[in-house]
Amino acid sequence: MFIVDAHVDLSMNALEWNRDLRMPIEVIRDREKGLTDKLDRGKGMVSLPELRKGEVGLVVATQIARFVAPGGSLPGWHSPQQAWAQTQGQLAWYKVMEEMGEMTMIGNRKDLERHLDLWMKEDTSHSNKPIGYILSLEGADSLVDLSYVERAYGYGLRAIGPAHYGPGRYAPGTGMTGPFTLQGLELLKEMQRMNMILDITHLTDEAFWQAIDIYQGPIWASHHNCRALVSHQRQLTDDQIKALIDRGAVIGGVLDAWMLCEGWVRGTSDPLIAGVNLGRLVDHYDHICQLAGNSRHIAIGSDLDGMFGKEQSPYDMNTIADLGVLEGILRQRGYKPDDIMNVMHGNWLRYLKEIWY
Repeated sequence: MFIVDAHVDLSMNALEWNRDLRMPIEVIRDREKGLTDKLDRGKGMVSLPELRKGEVGLVVATQIARFVAPGGSLPGWHSPQQAWAQTQGQLAWYKVMEEMGEMTMIGNRKDLERHLDLWMKEDTSHSNKPIGYILSLEGADSLVDLSYVERAYGYGLRAIGPAHYGPGRYAPGTGMTGPFTLQGLELLKEMQRMNMILDITHLTDEAFWQAIDIYQGPIWASHHNCRALVSHQRQLTDDQIKALIDRGAVIGGVLDAWMLCEGWVRGTSDPLIAGVNLGRLVDHYDHICQLAGNSRHIAIGSDLDGMFGKEQSPYDMNTIADLGVLEGILRQRGYKPDDIMNVMHGNWLRYLKEIWY
């Protein structure tokens, strides 16, 4: 079945992890043998061939570069201008992939329908089809000032998540408290003017409710799970889920094990021992469906290779190609064919067609 994944950090992995994502995953893993600079070396889950193998024909792919003020403890860049330059290098990688026929940018409804026509042709092999990507900015720090929003829209950016982890120039992120900055409130106005998608992922609780009240443009949660099942500020409360449902938004379930399992310890916990499998994600889907009364608000936003790899992914997955295993689990849980289709691609596609009129 055709699959849409609403959150993969492809260019970050290509440039900062130095992975040639055109290669089979075994080649990428083999080349990283002996490297210890990152916990997930030799354990990557994502490559372009694996996306094709799993029929993941459309992704929301990120640019990401954090600004770190003096005294900050998180990794990042020492000025917004440096962060912007990093995102432009990431953009250049996507463009080279386009030139090679590996990927194709999706920026409007016409692009989307053309791409779907290509991928839905059952009489042709997926092995040479380009992966469609919608460009998203995870964390807005790299936007030097608000004029850069329109500039970025011009090169194809269609979604922005104002926050990531820690302090942010436009909004505080995961692990923080507090509202949007004054500049962040102006960012929302500029995004609304451009009809850009606001990704509420990583916002604080205070900023989340500000966004719901203020932002009148399209909203989604690209990669989020439920706080009722795994307690952490990074997860969505039931009231937040209900607010997103009321806005018609879609929530992409994320596969980072710590968001599927209470008490996860990075670098120590093991998915198999902790019982973290794809069924844990379906638990979160079940919870959202109970709140919504339907399956129209759940989908996939895997975040695979988002600074973690196989060591922190569901144990019944070897690569991103195994997302299709969800289909069988959903069927076993009693999901009907239309519900399964909603999860695998239908909800994201319906939402995009609604906002890209």
